[in-house]
Amino acid sequence: MMKPFLTMALAACAGLMPGVALADHDDDGDARRGRSAAVQLGPRPFFLVQDMLDSPLKRELQACAQRGIFKRTQFSIGHRGAALQFPEHTRESYEAGARMGAGILECDVTFTKDKELVCRHAQNDLHTTTNILATPLAAKCIQPFTPATFDATGRRLTAANAECRTSELTLAEFKTLRGKMDAANPNARTVAEYLAGTANFRTDLYSGPTSGTLLTHAESIELFKRLGVKMTPELKSASVAMPFDSFTQQAYAQKMIDEYKRAGVSPRDVWPQSFDKGDVQYWVRNEPAFGRQAVYLDDANTVADLPAAAELAGYRAEGIRIVAPPVFALLTADASGNILPSQYARDARRAGLDIITWTVERSGILADGNNGFYFQTFDSAITRDGDLMRVLDVLAQDVGVIGVFSDWPATVSFYASCKGLK
Repeated sequence: MMKPFLTMALAACAGLMPGVALADHDDDGDARRGRSAAVQLGPRPFFLVQDMLDSPLKRELQACAQRGIFKRTQFSIGHRGAALQFPEHTRESYEAGARMGAGILECDVTFTKDKELVCRHAQNDLHTTTNILATPLAAKCIQPFTPATFDATGRRLTAANAECRTSELTLAEFKTLRGKMDAANPNARTVAEYLAGTANFRTDLYSGPTSGTLLTHAESIELFKRLGVKMTPELKSASVAMPFDSFTQQAYAQKMIDEYKRAGVSPRDVWPQSFDKGDVQYWVRNEPAFGRQAVYLDDANTVADLPAAAELAGYRAEGIRIVAPPVFALLTADASGNILPSQYARDARRAGLDIITWTVERSGILADGNNGFYFQTFDSAITRDGDLMRVLDVLAQDVGVIGVFSDWPATVSFYASCKGLK
């Protein structure tokens, strides 16, 4: 006889449970504007809960799964949309993220040759995130595709390589491309092999010739408005020297904000981000309504790179209210396998800073260990995929983060709904 929990998980996958496909209105008037969001989580959150070791948290989440009432939440932030399976920063990825309950979606912002703003993770990633190398626009790449080379024994001598930038294309040219999963095969001898490097825990199922729709920043704003979600654009560092054809860094930062103002978006619905402290300071000084929610991203690669307490306190004194470090910066583990807040987490909270963190659902299978960058400070406490729910619980309840970026927002949406997070 099938267990009730498994029955519910399968029903959720099939979209048969009334509480799983919930018409939800956010607190800023989506109901008045006639919008609704059908929140559909699919099977993954239920799989993760089932995979947990027995604990009060597991039993609480199982009871929540049985109730089956899930909603959109600002705690759940779609990292580039739903990039675990959909090509990042595409219409399809954003729509999937919103359907999974992400209350905030991210457009990483860069610019084209004619200085139009578009959604791409980096100005120089078109060779790994689009089909450009398989189109005539490959001729505009600053570094053409170069195949890998091997010695007589088959040992690779040089990796396959290419570099293609949005700044080499006009907006019209950019819009002819199709998004694909961000990946490249370093052993490729041909363009087709190079484009086929997707990790085995992802999929190319949604990267076909009729999907992967690229968007301008302005188009992302209109899409997010229609989806009823809030917005967190990240101003990306340029790969070209700035100023670019008289386009200064300040003009770039201002243009991004101007597109929200032109679209009539309230500053309360926007969290502008940057790894460049100068961008955040510019918004705080020159666009204080938007600067109030400006997010300073931390690019630390190891614990040694993280700012100390005095530097964090200095951010707050400069008017920066929100920091966003990678997950590893906020957590540590003890010898008993408990996941705990880190020193950085305690220092940031004492400094009066709000915290957002990135990124979960980006590390593949957790049960096999060696989970890399995001788990480096607490990987010893991770023994199974269900431990991701423990990670979210410590981030929310003990660290007190206000939002979590996820490549598969359904997981965070499930946890946030069960815990009643905004």
